[in-house]
Amino acid sequence: MEAQAQTAAPDLDAADVAGVLSGEVRAFEGIVRRWQGPLINMAWRYCRDRSRAEELAQEAFLRAWRNLASWRRESSFSTWLFALAANVYRSDLKRIPAVTVPIEDVAEPSCPATQHGAIDERNRDESVRRAVLALPQRYREPLVLFYFHEMDVSAAARTMRLPEGTVKARLSRARALLRKRFPHLEEAQTGTGVSSLTNGKEA
Repeated sequence: MEAQAQTAAPDLDAADVAGVLSGEVRAFEGIVRRWQGPLINMAWRYCRDRSRAEELAQEAFLRAWRNLASWRRESSFSTWLFALAANVYRSDLKRIPAVTVPIEDVAEPSCPATQHGAIDERNRDESVRRAVLALPQRYREPLVLFYFHEMDVSAAARTMRLPEGTVKARLSRARALLRKRFPHLEEAQTGTGVSSLTNGKEA
């Protein structure tokens, strides 16, 4: 869903932004339709509370509305919007931190053999996702942007306003923490892409 939104025609975003800036207020509805789902999902991965995620997404859209003129088209609209949203979410979490559990408390998934001799991928993937959300914010955020929102390192670095080298280092450290918590996952092959969190998708 998020990947589909991010690959939507950039011309639609550019046209809607131009419309809003020229006084066509309703053009902003197109931006909301395309990006509401991804922004809510992104917020949830920051705070893990659906109601709060929806409120944060609304705040992000309000901030975007007020700052549309600052999009200089040096990057895609989605990168600009996600960077703005990430700042909103990060600021809100400093004010009211999300409830977290130590990564050590996330149970490693059992690996029962099914009738086909395969690992229960769904349980494993869910455990890894919970472990990602249990990581410290400095490591969780680049993982969320890089893997779940499919940003490359350059885009993630711009979103987090950090040097690319710092983002790469944090991704490497985050993967190391996941490998330590789930040492058996490197042996698993999945079609969901979650195994790349521990195997190390190219950054």
